[in-house]
Amino acid sequence: MGVFLCLTGYPIANFWLILIVWFVILFSWLITNWLERRQYFQKMDRTLEGLDQRYLLGELMPKSWHLEDKLYQGMIRKSNKAVIERIHQIEEEESDYKEYIEGWVHEIKAPITSISLICENRRKQGGPEYGTVGLENQKIENYVDMALYYARSEEVYKDYMIQETSLETVVYEVFSKNRQFLIEHQIQAEVDCQDKVYTDGKWISFLLNQMILNSVKYKSEHPLLKIYTRKTEKSVLLILEDNGIGIRKEELSRIFDKGFTGSNGRAHERATGMGLYICKKLSSKLGVDLHAESTWGKGTKMMIEFPISTYLSKM
Repeated sequence: MGVFLCLTGYPIANFWLILIVWFVILFSWLITNWLERRQYFQKMDRTLEGLDQRYLLGELMPKSWHLEDKLYQGMIRKSNKAVIERIHQIEEEESDYKEYIEGWVHEIKAPITSISLICENRRKQGGPEYGTVGLENQKIENYVDMALYYARSEEVYKDYMIQETSLETVVYEVFSKNRQFLIEHQIQAEVDCQDKVYTDGKWISFLLNQMILNSVKYKSEHPLLKIYTRKTEKSVLLILEDNGIGIRKEELSRIFDKGFTGSNGRAHERATGMGLYICKKLSSKLGVDLHAESTWGKGTKMMIEFPISTYLSKM
């Protein structure tokens, strides 16, 4: 272009002036476009950060006259729709599986109860071997309960009835359920639970039952269980204290992790590391806190903490 202008006698200075003007216009357009796009994506990022369900971004993207933005928005919407449909499919499959597990548990509880009654009657008639069968049957029932409560752990609200509950009654019901098991292991127990709380006794019974089973599993030579309550300004504590082998300090913070068995669990080949994990998961759903204190070689305290506001506000 410069050569053409020179041949036609056009001043070269004008050529450079035109070129500079074009560069200024181009540079200004690029800067303006960059600022506009930057502002657009910043607005999109703010929208995304403000969403609880971020997969809805495609429906709430800022409007743009750029063709590529409209294409991106269309692709994101199609992708999100496919993801949502897949999530719904998985949720339906999971719901069907949970319903099957719960139905199976209720069906299998009938023969378990029948076996328990038969064993108890036969044992009273002088058949000591039936006592052993009864204990093994009790273990099966405990594992079945664990499967049932785990299946329900995501939807506690569907089977949760809050009412005034005597913690002493809950403790003795759990003891009664495990009476033969506790006798077999020569467990001595001391109970001092005078407080009442507003909660669902059935779910708390499961938590306490798992805690007692753990205490017996890792008992000392002369096992003693103390179950008592303590009231503070903000809560009521249901405490299970044993004189078992305890938990190592470096492992204490992990006992509620899924599948964690620790050095104690590895010494017991049947330990699954699921009992306390399920208890911790359920406790958060029930609005109570589950925590532990332990001294290696001396024993463990497991505590269920009921916030006072949880039940006083109901009175």
